[in-house]
Amino acid sequence: MNIVLLDPRQTESEYWSITRKRQLEHLRTHVAVQVGDTLKVGIREGKRYLTEIVEVTEQAIKLKLVKEERVPAKLPVTLIFAMPRPKVLRRLIMDSVTLGVEKIILLHSYRVDKSYWQTPFLQQLDHYITLGLEQAGDTIAPQIEIYKRFKPFVEDVLPNLISTERPAYVAHPYAEMAMPFAIDHPCTIVIGPEGGFIPYEVDLLIKNGCQALSLGNRIIRTETVIPYLLGRLFSTS
Repeated sequence: MNIVLLDPRQTESEYWSITRKRQLEHLRTHVAVQVGDTLKVGIREGKRYLTEIVEVTEQAIKLKLVKEERVPAKLPVTLIFAMPRPKVLRRLIMDSVTLGVEKIILLHSYRVDKSYWQTPFLQQLDHYITLGLEQAGDTIAPQIEIYKRFKPFVEDVLPNLISTERPAYVAHPYAEMAMPFAIDHPCTIVIGPEGGFIPYEVDLLIKNGCQALSLGNRIIRTETVIPYLLGRLFSTS
């Protein structure tokens, strides 16, 4: 936890209070906070601040504002990936939020097991988003959308996410053209399931405006390809 996220209602008075059990336990056990220590705090969907601890009790940690800090910038990317196995979903959401993705879309495809959509983890996405924000020191959650029908999404929704200024790239190991490095524009990225998109799906994505591009001849797991691809596309060096 590199920032403590507070609900706006916790900051309505002159002194702010941390009262959530998970946050209190972490700060006491792993940080060993004391009166006089400084603490990075963010208002959920708002600003980020440096604060000073003025009181520590069993029920709350009381803070006072020191100064405002900059919220990390988002990556200008819409990340679309086929619904993964439930345990992988948790990691993908947290990692994508930590890396600064501004929009995430979960999509069904032929090789996605229909049982994945029954996972209770889908009801817990906000928790994993919070963990990702806390890791990154961010306050602004990405927009998340879910589409359980591949063809209607690709034909009716995806074209609206693509433009000359915002191209869409499908990570496809059998494509002839390579994925670019260090782009200077927003984009949409489409990543398939562990078994990959079937040829029909790749063709439909291309037909509706996507470019199929390769990351090399190695087949990479979804949880590996997302940080690798984002690092490649948005590297500044």
